[in-house]
Formats: sequence, structure tokens, C-alpha cells
Amino acid sequence: MKVVQTSGAPAAIGPYSQGIIVNNMFYSSGQIPLTAEGVLVEGDIQAQTHQVFKNLQAVLEEAGASFETVVKTTVFIKDMNDFVALNEVYGEYFSVHKPARSCVEVARLPKDVLVEIEVIALVK
Repeated sequence: MKVVQTSGAPAAIGPYSQGIIVNNMFYSSGQIPLTAEGVLVEGDIQAQTHQVFKNLQAVLEEAGASFETVVKTTVFIKDMNDFVALNEVYGEYFSVHKPARSCVEVARLPKDVLVEIEVIALVK
């Protein structure tokens, strides 16, 4: 088991790691729209989702993976009415390769953000 840690994504805000590699599989912690410096990106679901994908890209690269090797995503959104707008951004990152996905509406997310995404990916 290997811990994944990069300064290209925000540091964990609790007792967990940005991700873990086990047997060539990378499991990320949920990424929220904080910059690598820990500043919350405000704005609509699309602005926040773009920042989440920047963070995911950083941890995936540190793990030796990429969006093309993601096998599963889990998306947590605060309001299912944002589903279409979220999908527009999501489709920019997963346009050809489309991993399996779950998307659930939740009552509340850390720092009251609108979206959190975690991924499982094959390490190259």
C-alpha cells in the first residue's frame, strides 16, 4: 500500500490521505473545490466542478494514473437540479472514455461546497 500526496491539490482537511494505491489501483479521497493553496472556489456548480477536476488531475498524475485510466467515479452533489450543469463539465474531462459512475444528492458537503468527486483508477 502506498500513500499518494501532492502539493498540486489541497491538503487533506482531516485524518486521511489524498489517495492510496493498492495492487495497481488508485483510490482517491473525495476532492472538493479548494485550490491547492486551500482557498475555496466560490461560484456555481460548473466553476466548482472545474476546480474539483483540477484537483483530481493532480492526484491522478501523482499516482501514475490519468482520467483515461479511471474505472469508477462517485459524484456527490448538494442539489440534483445541478445535474445537467455538472454533466456539461464532467463530459469535458470524460468525453471519449466514460468510466462507471454513481451520482448522489447529499444534504451537506464539507465547507458547504456544491460538489465532491472521488475516483478509482488503474495505475499505469
